[in-house]
Amino acid sequence: MMSLAAGSVFEFANLCAGERVYDLATVSEAGGPVPSSTGLEVSSRPMRDEAFDTLLVGGGVDLPRPSTGLLAWVATRLPEVRRLGAICTGAFVLAQAGLLDGRRATTHWLFARTLQARFPAVRVEEDRIFIVDGPVWTSAGMTAGVDLALAMVEKDLGAEIARSVARKLVMYHRRAGGQTQHSELLDLAPKSDRIQAALTFARRNLRRDLTVEQLAEAAALSPRQFSRAFRAETGQSPAKAVEQLRVEAARLMLEQTRHPVETVAREAGFSDPERMRRAFLRAFGQPPQALRRVARAAA
Repeated sequence: MMSLAAGSVFEFANLCAGERVYDLATVSEAGGPVPSSTGLEVSSRPMRDEAFDTLLVGGGVDLPRPSTGLLAWVATRLPEVRRLGAICTGAFVLAQAGLLDGRRATTHWLFARTLQARFPAVRVEEDRIFIVDGPVWTSAGMTAGVDLALAMVEKDLGAEIARSVARKLVMYHRRAGGQTQHSELLDLAPKSDRIQAALTFARRNLRRDLTVEQLAEAAALSPRQFSRAFRAETGQSPAKAVEQLRVEAARLMLEQTRHPVETVAREAGFSDPERMRRAFLRAFGQPPQALRRVARAAA
């Protein structure tokens, strides 16, 4: 059902523009009611050779198993539409139809490596919110489809309409396609309040040295107990976790501000820009300046 939330973006774009810019239609192979994973049924009309400006393929909680008829229909749409997109695991439908070969694409992070393994001709970027490669758009999972739809509205009607739509949908802002799908604090997922307290302390004090002794004190444990408990709960050392938090903080500053790299490195707690550069290469395979260029291009 989350894939269908993208339709609300176009609906509210009509309201904000004061005219009917977009006509919405939901189609399926056979038409009629289509059951969703939530139990609700979605009314649809059958696929036929009608003209679409934009065609979006939705995803689901499991990997799709498209029929031969659906794949054949989707495969013939690309030359006939202005843009063709996929939300979440809908990227697997486009890939199986051969429409992603040689293109950059993304999908839900949980299935990104499966997409790459099944379709090696696709250039999968597993940590992006959405990607635009020519007329083909793909997004990450769930709410990222709303970001993709907002980007389409912004391209069609301008930034002010897109901002107005985001406000009406109670969205803080539209995320740029280059933003990451992940949060390091979510990835660490500590089980105890003590380890969570240490991570919160680290995030609030990234400019400090953040020794094991300091983190252990925040967790009310001895350094030895803390190191053992931290690795057991997060699967990594405190030093590695602190580096990940610094990398995430630095990435956000690079994407959202114009601070020089030297300032970003200092604010995120890196002793110098070279240390930050090496940490970015380990985390993203790219230096800080490259991620900033991607974020600016997406914006």
